Amino acid sequence: MASVLIVDDAAFMRMMIKDILSKNGFEIAGEAANGAEAVEKFKELSPDLVTMDITMPEMDGIQALKEIKQIDGGAKVIMCSAMGQQSMVIDAIQSGAKDFIVKPFQADRVLEAIKKVLG
Repeated sequence: MASVLIVDDAAFMRMMIKDILSKNGFEIAGEAANGAEAVEKFKELSPDLVTMDITMPEMDGIQALKEIKQIDGGAKVIMCSAMGQQSMVIDAIQSGAKDFIVKPFQADRVLEAIKKVLG
Protein backbone atom coordinates (compact mmCIF):
# COMPACT_ATOMS: atom_id res chain seq x y z
CA MET A 1 0.00 0.00 0.00
CA ALA A 2 1.47 3.34 -1.04
CA SER A 3 1.91 6.02 1.63
CA VAL A 4 1.10 9.65 0.87
CA LEU A 5 2.11 12.90 2.56
CA ILE A 6 -0.62 15.52 2.07
CA VAL A 7 0.49 19.15 2.04
CA ASP A 8 -1.98 22.04 2.01
CA ASP A 9 -2.45 25.07 4.24
CA ALA A 10 -6.24 24.53 4.23
CA ALA A 11 -7.29 21.78 6.64
CA PHE A 12 -10.47 21.02 4.68
CA MET A 13 -8.45 20.50 1.48
CA ARG A 14 -6.21 18.03 3.32
CA MET A 15 -9.33 16.31 4.61
CA MET A 16 -10.78 16.05 1.10
CA ILE A 17 -7.64 14.42 -0.30
CA LYS A 18 -7.30 12.20 2.77
CA ASP A 19 -10.87 11.05 2.30
CA ILE A 20 -10.38 10.23 -1.40
CA LEU A 21 -7.14 8.36 -0.71
CA SER A 22 -8.13 6.38 2.35
CA LYS A 23 -11.33 5.22 0.63
CA ASN A 24 -9.16 3.90 -2.19
CA GLY A 25 -6.66 1.95 -0.14
CA PHE A 26 -3.83 4.43 0.25
CA GLU A 27 -2.07 4.95 3.55
CA ILE A 28 -1.83 8.55 4.80
CA ALA A 29 1.77 8.93 5.96
CA GLY A 30 1.14 12.40 7.38
CA GLU A 31 0.03 15.95 6.74
CA ALA A 32 1.75 19.32 6.56
CA ALA A 33 0.30 22.84 6.50
CA ASN A 34 3.19 24.65 4.77
CA GLY A 35 6.29 24.02 2.71
CA ALA A 36 8.76 24.08 5.59
CA GLU A 37 6.70 21.51 7.49
CA ALA A 38 6.40 19.45 4.29
CA VAL A 39 10.19 19.20 3.95
CA GLU A 40 10.55 18.14 7.62
CA LYS A 41 7.78 15.53 7.33
CA PHE A 42 9.25 14.22 4.08
CA LYS A 43 12.60 13.61 5.81
CA GLU A 44 10.88 11.99 8.77
CA LEU A 45 8.33 9.83 6.95
CA SER A 46 9.84 9.01 3.52
CA PRO A 47 6.40 8.74 1.86
CA ASP A 48 5.93 7.09 -1.55
CA LEU A 49 4.16 10.19 -2.82
CA VAL A 50 3.52 13.81 -1.84
CA THR A 51 0.52 15.94 -2.85
CA MET A 52 1.75 19.53 -2.64
CA ASP A 53 -0.31 22.69 -2.64
CA ILE A 54 1.38 25.54 -4.55
CA THR A 55 0.40 28.63 -2.58
CA MET A 56 1.15 28.35 1.14
CA PRO A 57 2.55 30.59 3.88
CA GLU A 58 6.18 30.35 5.11
CA MET A 59 7.41 28.35 2.14
CA ASP A 60 5.43 27.79 -1.03
CA GLY A 61 4.99 24.44 -2.72
CA ILE A 62 7.54 25.08 -5.45
CA GLN A 63 10.30 25.88 -2.96
CA ALA A 64 9.33 22.84 -0.87
CA LEU A 65 9.36 20.69 -4.03
CA LYS A 66 12.90 21.86 -4.86
CA GLU A 67 14.11 21.06 -1.34
CA ILE A 68 12.45 17.63 -1.35
CA LYS A 69 14.07 16.84 -4.72
CA GLN A 70 17.45 17.75 -3.19
CA ILE A 71 16.82 15.30 -0.34
CA ASP A 72 15.59 12.58 -2.69
CA GLY A 73 15.96 13.02 -6.45
CA GLY A 74 13.46 10.23 -7.01
CA ALA A 75 10.73 11.79 -4.87
CA LYS A 76 7.27 11.64 -6.44
CA VAL A 77 5.41 14.91 -5.99
CA ILE A 78 2.03 15.90 -7.45
CA MET A 79 1.21 19.60 -7.30
CA CYS A 80 -2.24 20.88 -6.37
CA SER A 81 -3.13 24.18 -7.96
CA ALA A 82 -6.08 26.50 -8.13
CA MET A 83 -7.39 27.55 -11.52
CA GLY A 84 -5.23 30.19 -13.20
CA GLN A 85 -1.89 29.09 -11.75
CA GLN A 86 -0.57 27.77 -15.07
CA SER A 87 2.79 29.55 -14.90
CA MET A 88 3.40 28.17 -11.41
CA VAL A 89 2.44 24.68 -12.59
CA ILE A 90 4.99 24.93 -15.43
CA ASP A 91 7.57 26.06 -12.86
CA ALA A 92 6.72 23.08 -10.69
CA ILE A 93 6.98 20.57 -13.54
CA GLN A 94 10.36 22.02 -14.51
CA SER A 95 11.42 21.70 -10.87
CA GLY A 96 10.60 17.99 -10.87
CA ALA A 97 6.89 17.61 -10.08
CA LYS A 98 5.44 14.49 -11.73
CA ASP A 99 1.91 15.78 -12.34
CA PHE A 100 -0.63 18.27 -11.09
CA ILE A 101 -4.26 18.25 -10.05
CA VAL A 102 -6.54 21.26 -10.09
CA LYS A 103 -8.84 22.40 -7.31
CA PRO A 104 -11.67 21.81 -6.66
CA PHE A 105 -10.55 18.18 -6.54
CA GLN A 106 -12.37 15.51 -8.49
CA ALA A 107 -11.79 12.10 -6.95
CA ASP A 108 -11.27 10.28 -10.27
CA ARG A 109 -8.71 12.84 -11.48
CA VAL A 110 -6.82 12.68 -8.18
CA LEU A 111 -6.69 8.88 -8.31
CA GLU A 112 -5.74 8.81 -11.97
CA ALA A 113 -2.79 11.17 -11.35
CA ILE A 114 -1.60 9.22 -8.33
CA LYS A 115 -1.83 5.83 -10.03
CA LYS A 116 0.00 7.19 -13.07
CA VAL A 117 2.81 8.68 -10.98
CA LEU A 118 3.21 5.57 -8.82
CA GLY A 119 3.23 3.46 -11.98
